[in-house]
Amino acid sequence: MGHWLTRNIVEPGKLPLLLALTAFVLTFLVTRVITRLIRAGKGPFGNIKPGGLHVHHVVPGVVLTVVGGFGSVAEGRHGLGAAVAAVLFGMGAGLVLDEFALVLHLDDVYWTEQGRKSVEMVVLTAALVGLVLLGFAPFGVNELTPDELQNRTIVVTNTLLNFLIALFALAKGKPRIALIGAVVPFVAIVGAVRLARPGSPWARRFYRHRPRARRRARVRAYRHDARWEAVRNRIHDLLAGAPDR
Repeated sequence: MGHWLTRNIVEPGKLPLLLALTAFVLTFLVTRVITRLIRAGKGPFGNIKPGGLHVHHVVPGVVLTVVGGFGSVAEGRHGLGAAVAAVLFGMGAGLVLDEFALVLHLDDVYWTEQGRKSVEMVVLTAALVGLVLLGFAPFGVNELTPDELQNRTIVVTNTLLNFLIALFALAKGKPRIALIGAVVPFVAIVGAVRLARPGSPWARRFYRHRPRARRRARVRAYRHDARWEAVRNRIHDLLAGAPDR
């Protein structure tokens, strides 16, 4: 494990990215635990209200993101300074994206249905950064053996192909399948080959003169939502807490 970490993370200069991703995920999880405790009136935590003004955690998140971002640019990819800047940036990004829905709607929608967009954005960001982190970079590693170079080429090629398939699933109005498929091989194929959802870019472009396809797409989307909406809501509630009804 140590050799793999050195060859694929440290030598290509990806250690700051690993630290940033770890800090990002942990900050999001800790923040959600604290906000749920505040909401339930438990624990020693409370909202920050200096002078009666409710300061959302997106504010310190922006500060940490700015400090960590400029720090990482100044320090490069190696050294203690780069590691510290990466951790600060990851923490700030976690705080900011945890309130992505608030920034998007310019309203306090944290505990509403719209607030679920924050969780989806965090998952999407973590998945894409993880994809970049785990992609075997063919450059930046000293003295690659022919086998290592071949393995890296295969992984990069498969990743790019999988990402293209995920784009087809996204065009067909299936962002969740595209998200999972961008990370897990072959999942996106399901969304890419099945009928597009009504209103998706694919449906507007290719189903415009196909009434039977439009009708089948509506029926399939209705049945799919009726079957899986409750499951999706339970997963959202588990991760982020149930919204106000």
